[in-house]
Amino acid sequence: MSLESRVMEEMKAAMKAKDTVTLESLRAIKSALLLAKTEKGGGSGLAEAEEMALVQKLVKQRRDSAAIYKEQGREDLAGPELAQVAVLERFLPEPLTEAEIEKVVVQTIEALGADGMKDMGKVMGAVTKELAGAADGKTISAIVRKNLL
Repeated sequence: MSLESRVMEEMKAAMKAKDTVTLESLRAIKSALLLAKTEKGGGSGLAEAEEMALVQKLVKQRRDSAAIYKEQGREDLAGPELAQVAVLERFLPEPLTEAEIEKVVVQTIEALGADGMKDMGKVMGAVTKELAGAADGKTISAIVRKNLL
């Protein structure tokens, strides 16, 4: 089942249950999918990796907003953002542990023959593509940096 059809099914259930947080989160995904499709320029759907990247972007936006709200002492605004993060994460694959990410990073470094920080971009690109949706960029970056030093 595609992401779009899963979102539509869950939207129906959220409307029936009158769950406004879930509904708002699902509408954000639907809106982002529609926008990405029209930007891409056509009726062809998005690849699964593109859909996961889109949902990850939405999660990151919500987390960043919640962090800013907490920093400013606005727990009343941070709470709903974090609630939306929980809903959005249901559409992402199970996140990998740092050990699993490090295993992929080490394999990629060996495969590319990377030897130092000058090859970080090459390694980051390959690892990010391979782990699309299963790990965030900040974690990948820290692990790549640690292994290239």
